[in-house]
Amino acid sequence: MTEQQSAGVPKWVNSMMSSILHSPFHGMVSDKILLITFTGRKSGRQYSTPVSYTRRNGELLVFTHGKWWQNLRGGAPVRVRVQGKELQGHALPVDTNIAAIAAGLNEHLRHVPGDAKFYNVTIEDGGVPNAEEIERAAQDTVMIRIKV
Repeated sequence: MTEQQSAGVPKWVNSMMSSILHSPFHGMVSDKILLITFTGRKSGRQYSTPVSYTRRNGELLVFTHGKWWQNLRGGAPVRVRVQGKELQGHALPVDTNIAAIAAGLNEHLRHVPGDAKFYNVTIEDGGVPNAEEIERAAQDTVMIRIKV
């Protein structure tokens, strides 16, 4: 399996995170990071990339600025390694519903505030992401809904 490069994340970080997620030590990060595996639309090759996530209503929400999500356009089967378990799922990107992306990103940054820097969002007192910055960030962010 090839590792897909996430926007702004060095390849060695993704490799290290993939190794941790496959190890008995996954608990150090697996409450916030999962490994998603998908098939390239053109190449037919399998790609895996670690991404942070949030659980919502039986779904996993993932956000990205990278182009890898285009392999999931229209919905696609995926595998996720989440909290030490390998699960089959169906991923559906949301790239045009800015209100839905903003709401999901707001929830995600409350759960994973360390990701705020990737979206240029300030976390204010009480752990609340800045609403105006969330709206701006949602303009060039894709939300991927994964049903497992």
